[in-house]
Amino acid sequence: MARKSSELGVEPTRKSVPRAGLDRDALVRAAVRLVDQEGVEALSLGRLAKDLGVRTPSLYNHVDGMPGLKRAIAIHGLRELHRRITQATIGREKDAAVLGLACAYREFAKSHPGLYAIAAATLDFEDPLLTSVQTEVVNSALLVLSGYHLSDADALHAVRGLRSAMHGFVTLELAGLFGMPLSIDESFDRLIATMTAGLSASE
Repeated sequence: MARKSSELGVEPTRKSVPRAGLDRDALVRAAVRLVDQEGVEALSLGRLAKDLGVRTPSLYNHVDGMPGLKRAIAIHGLRELHRRITQATIGREKDAAVLGLACAYREFAKSHPGLYAIAAATLDFEDPLLTSVQTEVVNSALLVLSGYHLSDADALHAVRGLRSAMHGFVTLELAGLFGMPLSIDESFDRLIATMTAGLSASE
């Protein structure tokens, strides 16, 4: 008669079961806390499993490895950025709207540096959901610029320029590379004022 595998000293194969209370959203929130506090380089499935008190294989019930985890983090970050931009620009037009967008962008990056780093660096045109969320952010910027009555092409060029300026500034700021005794806030305001002056001149 065949004996059970446990009697032969072999543990039966068990399918990992998600921990009660642990779902995809909880996993992403834990990952965001980790990268914001310790940097993107600290992110690993093993570290997250330890923080959450589960075994590493159980995380695969919620994400497809590290690529899937970073994708989920990026989508979460882009949605949060879109929400902040929308909230900061409601009822504003032209220069005031651009300043609201820029301040929301900068504050998002400063309050969630790890989340921002992943969201800003993740791109996959073959991923419909990721592309859709990124498009929402671009469209929110285009809506802000609509008051300048730019052509479609000029508006897209302006979004690229504005994003490049903001990303460059916050990247330097987060790295602590503004060392001179000058107001960083004023430098940022002047940068955005230069951008809006150019937009007004293009009308």
